[in-house]
Amino acid sequence: MLKKFNTKVIVIAVTVLVAILACTSQNPGNTNSRQGNVIFIHPDGTSASHWGAARMLYLGPDGRLNWDKMSNLAVYLGHMKNQLTATSNAGAVTHATGVKVNADSFGLDESFQPVVAFSGQSKTIMEEAIAARKGTAIINSGMIHEPGTGAFVAKAGNRRQFAEITKQIVLSGVDVIMGGGEMWYLPKGTAGRHATAEQSQRQDGINLIEEAKSKGYTVVYTRDELLKLPANTKKVLGIFAADDTYNDAPEEELKKQNLPLYVPTAPTVAEMLEATLKIVSQNSNGFFIVLEEEGSDNFCNFNHAAGCIEAVKHADDAVGVAMKFIEKNPNILMVTAADSDAGGLEVVGVTEADFPLDKPLPEKGENGAPWDGKEGTATLPFVSAPDRQGKRFPFAIAWAGLGDFTGSIVSKAHGLNAVLLPNTVDNTDIYQLIYRTLFGKEVPQK
Repeated sequence: MLKKFNTKVIVIAVTVLVAILACTSQNPGNTNSRQGNVIFIHPDGTSASHWGAARMLYLGPDGRLNWDKMSNLAVYLGHMKNQLTATSNAGAVTHATGVKVNADSFGLDESFQPVVAFSGQSKTIMEEAIAARKGTAIINSGMIHEPGTGAFVAKAGNRRQFAEITKQIVLSGVDVIMGGGEMWYLPKGTAGRHATAEQSQRQDGINLIEEAKSKGYTVVYTRDELLKLPANTKKVLGIFAADDTYNDAPEEELKKQNLPLYVPTAPTVAEMLEATLKIVSQNSNGFFIVLEEEGSDNFCNFNHAAGCIEAVKHADDAVGVAMKFIEKNPNILMVTAADSDAGGLEVVGVTEADFPLDKPLPEKGENGAPWDGKEGTATLPFVSAPDRQGKRFPFAIAWAGLGDFTGSIVSKAHGLNAVLLPNTVDNTDIYQLIYRTLFGKEVPQK
């Protein structure tokens, strides 16, 4: 009798297993992924070398950044439809739609029609999330029209149509909007909390701040105001500077004008993310956040090493906020990816005999590449945080140029579905991983 019962159990088990395997073979894409929430962090302009410089300066060569602790990584390939090196706007369009576009695209194709996304819709992935009534947010340390976030909810014939892009962002329906750029919210001649009447740029007479208030947004202007938001806040417009929340210029220029790297009253992207998570996580339909640290691109494009490395640290702090939230809420995927390598940064690390701590660095290397110390050209070297033996090391930053390069970009993933990040990831794959997680289905290959 016992043998007979066991035989029946085995037959049932085999039948179930065959059914599972049959489903798997018919639809392999959906069996290994689960639906959940997504935080996409775009540390603009960062290569492995940028992260390495931040690691050395802040934690030492044996330390580990939050970014280092993410579970999965991939070499990122980011060529455009018509060139090898990505532009910030076209790279963002590719992340937002899953298709390669020309380098000058800001959401429109060559016929100036909205790019048809990989899903088959003329909507970005965030526009689809808004339509699905998910909680949505865009966060930027730069002006809000910056393409790394702006291209997820706006489309324009030219990336320099700042007033139009800002208007589309405010009218997009996204729940949380945080960044700088007050001058593009206000009509000419109108003073704001940060922008003077002379700085305000809008020529259409529209006051987008008043428009946002009429749509139910709570408007905040400083870190303190952000941190004091009521717990039940649903929609927020954070405007933290007239321009960017950082001062991107060469070291010598900032010193001459006595300007800090970042606006002191502005929150960091990590602080913006922490506040945003409290808001969008209330949405029972899930949420999608796109965050960009733009300073890591802009400072590096000015070959401003100290500003560049601090901006990378700001991005890493945001990664840390996301990781802590994922520990308590495991149904979240975090993905990071830059689209290009700003300035072609490399660390020059030699002995203290070569780089004495009390002697300015040479202006250039033997091949003519410019070098930066901690206060710019021909200044004292950077000094790393201690290694495991307590030893600190001098180093310089060498630059390949002032623009963006293809570089050694690394994408990382952590949390829900992170294992689905391939070892080598095309820029179009970022969209597909996010889509698969947000909507619980894989978009079939065309």
